[in-house]
Amino acid sequence: MTTRAGFVALIGEPNAGKSTLLNRMVGAKVSIVTHKVQTTRARIRGIAMAGEAQIVFVDTPGIFRPRRRLDRSMVKAAWGGASDADVIVLLIEAHRGLTEGARAIIDRLAEEMPKGKPVALAINKIDRVKAETLLALAEAANGAFPFAKTFMISAERGHGVEDLRDWLGATLPECPWFYPEDQIADLPMRMIAAEMTREKLTLRLHEELPYQLTVETEKWEDKPDGTTRIDQVVYVARDGHKGIVLGNRGETIKAIGQAARAEIAEFLGRTVHLFLQVKVRPNWLDEPERYSEMGLDFKDGDA
Repeated sequence: MTTRAGFVALIGEPNAGKSTLLNRMVGAKVSIVTHKVQTTRARIRGIAMAGEAQIVFVDTPGIFRPRRRLDRSMVKAAWGGASDADVIVLLIEAHRGLTEGARAIIDRLAEEMPKGKPVALAINKIDRVKAETLLALAEAANGAFPFAKTFMISAERGHGVEDLRDWLGATLPECPWFYPEDQIADLPMRMIAAEMTREKLTLRLHEELPYQLTVETEKWEDKPDGTTRIDQVVYVARDGHKGIVLGNRGETIKAIGQAARAEIAEFLGRTVHLFLQVKVRPNWLDEPERYSEMGLDFKDGDA
C-alpha cells in the first residue's frame, strides 16, 4: 500500500472561510468559526484522510494589514505556515471577488513561494453569485497567478469540498502517515478547549472587545469517575471590559460558560465541569507568555 502525507496551508483574507473549510474537511470542529474577523490566532492543525493519504491542515490566521503587535505575529504565522507547507490553498470569496487584500496575497505568493510548490485556488461561497461571475473571477485570478488547479466550493454546504480533498491527497508526497488514523488535531486539548470558550465570548460580545481578550486553560483534571474538570481564565485589558464579560449579576459569563462546556463535552465525549474566571491584565497584549499560549511567536510582532 502506497501512503501519502503532507501539510496543506489554507491562506486568505480574514473571514474567507478557512476555518469552516478545515472543519468540513476534518469532519469535526477543531478551528474556531465566527462571523468576526481575525478569530483564528494559532496555526491550528486538523487532520483529514483521503483514501491512503493523510492531509494535515495548517489553518493560518487571516492575512490582513497588521496594526498591532498581535496582528503582526498573526500575519507572520500565516506566511510561515504557507512557506512550510507542501501544498497551499488560497481561499477567496466569490461575492467579494479579487479584493485589494486578495490581490496583495497573490502578489506575495508570486514573490515568495518557491517555483514548483503547488498552489490551488478555492473560490468559496459560490452559492452567492451567478455562474458567469464565477468564471470571470476564476479567469482573472489565474491570469494573476499560475494556480495548479481551481476549485469552486461552498465550505459551509460542502459543495466541491470532496473534489478538493481528493486532489490534495493525490498531490501530497509519498511517505508514511504522521499521525494515527483516528487523530483529528495535533493541538493540545487544553488549547482547543480555550479556543472553544473564546469563540463563545467572540459570538456573545461585540465590536473591539473580543480582540482585547484571551482565554487560557489553567488546570485540567480527568477524574476517576470519567468526568473532566477544566479551569480557565479569561484575560481582559481593562476593568470596564471585565464588567462587560461578567454581565449583569454574572449572567453573560454564565451563559458563555454553559455554551462552551456543552461544546467541549461533545468534543471530548464525556461530562465536563468548566469553571471560568475573569482577570484584568492591562498589558497582556505585550506579554510573551500569552503569545506562546496561543502558539504564536512574540518576537514576530516586533515592528
